[in-house]
Amino acid sequence: MSFDDLGLSKKVLAAVEASGYTEPTPIQAQAIPHVMQHRDVLGIAQTGTGKTASFTLPMLSLLEKGRARARMPRTLILEPTRELAAQVEENLNKYSQNHKLTVALLIGGTSFEEQFKKLDRGADILIATPGRLLDCFDRGKILMTGVEVLVIDEADRMLDMGFIPDIEKICKMVPFTRQTLFFSATMPPEIERLANQFLQNPVQVTVARASSTSETITQYAVASEIEDWEKRALLRKLIDDAEELKNGIVFCNRKRDVANLWKSLDRHGYSAGALHGDMDQTSRTATLKAFKDNKISLLIASDVAARGLDIPDVSHVFNFDVPVNAEDYVHRIGRTGRAGRKGTAYMVVTPEEQKGFEAIEKLIDKEIDWLGDKVEWDERAGKKRRGKKGKSDRPEKSRSKAPKQANEAEEARPRNRRGKDIIPEIDHSDATHAFGGEEHVPAFLLNAG
Repeated sequence: MSFDDLGLSKKVLAAVEASGYTEPTPIQAQAIPHVMQHRDVLGIAQTGTGKTASFTLPMLSLLEKGRARARMPRTLILEPTRELAAQVEENLNKYSQNHKLTVALLIGGTSFEEQFKKLDRGADILIATPGRLLDCFDRGKILMTGVEVLVIDEADRMLDMGFIPDIEKICKMVPFTRQTLFFSATMPPEIERLANQFLQNPVQVTVARASSTSETITQYAVASEIEDWEKRALLRKLIDDAEELKNGIVFCNRKRDVANLWKSLDRHGYSAGALHGDMDQTSRTATLKAFKDNKISLLIASDVAARGLDIPDVSHVFNFDVPVNAEDYVHRIGRTGRAGRKGTAYMVVTPEEQKGFEAIEKLIDKEIDWLGDKVEWDERAGKKRRGKKGKSDRPEKSRSKAPKQANEAEEARPRNRRGKDIIPEIDHSDATHAFGGEEHVPAFLLNAG
């Protein structure tokens, strides 16, 4: 099947051809014809399968007739994060090169005045985050009565971020006769209820089992002790030993840990940047652009980068923490192995994260291979055991070195950390103890990879 078979307009087909695409992905092939027929669509597909083009391409075709009026957008696309909204705007600008349509972006962290100017002129397509859209509506700067097509993208992420009440409010603000397109990678019960509430006789398009992971991604679990400095040492070992590492995203559960891990990796000579929700929009945009342009090779991020970001050629994903929500694991590792490429995902697992790890395996209905010995947990003690003997590999920590000696040793180490034969150093700046010598280095650090 080709794009010519989907009922798209000639202008859109010309833009698709100019972009170098020849065949639609499964979600595009199944969803676009229904969108062109003005049907409501509920699309479930793995991340990285081309969901954005599934609604942007037919939307452009449908908008060729008609004209937007001031403060009354004709279509509305809701995105959970600023980065996703900006990414959709970028795609629309690429595909609308043969149209005279106005695309407006309404997100936080940017000037209200510039956004209002576009709305005042009339926006055919409005891309917005829920909070900023409602703020703008409350100020009387926008009317929702002209919306013909409503797109709710990354619906499960909307749920995680607490946007569902806002989504319900927005859906009641737009005309009842609008066409609604609903896309998600996972389908928890709350999202299913929302879809049933606001979609009219929808066509459900499912191209993969909900919450499944791509077969192009090789997944590994790696055992670690609980202390953060031990996890950081293991992460550096994984990065150094990773085969064909072009670039990678390292995910942490907490924004504070993102900042701390970035500082630690930067101190050890890695090319890295940080991305989390507390950063201002200018810094977030600059960091993301630097990663896309290969100016930095590692992006240390919270789950703000886990959903929908289209960075096509990410070779590796490192989960520094086991995600709190099992569904987030699907989205995190979906940043690699996109568009048929191969990718590798690692997950560092501590004894405290046992239940979270088991929940992920249950969700994806797949056992994740252990890098090194398979780990067993002693439920009574809550401690990790490895192998059949069940003996702990954790060494006694030496207290023989004074802090001054440890710091001098740190300063003497080379800044280039890419050597394969170097035993991973411990980050003494935040370690409680230092190892007394090579014989005290844990086996899981020496054998991992």
